[in-house]
Amino acid sequence: MKAIILFGHGARDNRWREPFDRLVGLWREQNPNTPVELAFLEMMQPSLEEAVAALVSKDANEIIVVPVFFGQGGHLRNDFPVLLESCQKQFPGVKLSATPAVGEDLAVLQAIVDFGARAL
Repeated sequence: MKAIILFGHGARDNRWREPFDRLVGLWREQNPNTPVELAFLEMMQPSLEEAVAALVSKDANEIIVVPVFFGQGGHLRNDFPVLLESCQKQFPGVKLSATPAVGEDLAVLQAIVDFGARAL
């Protein structure tokens, strides 16, 4: 079974995660047959490892991690691959892969342009 992890940076202020929680809710409404979990790089839970474990416990054997970052900065170039490799070693029977950062997708960038245009 395929599953998805929405992976964010994390922050000290718990309110920062509210849009991520809404994003998960939207995913579940629109894709009820594909499990989704949140994961955070730091300062918030669950960790990537915890999210992978949660999905594996639901019989996921293929997990796609979607970095909900605006771009491929140091965290995604340096820290994230190490975390993903560690999870792969811990869960060798699971196929783990990752997409580019969502902010690098033209449709996401266009949605931001459209948002700004609506503000005019």
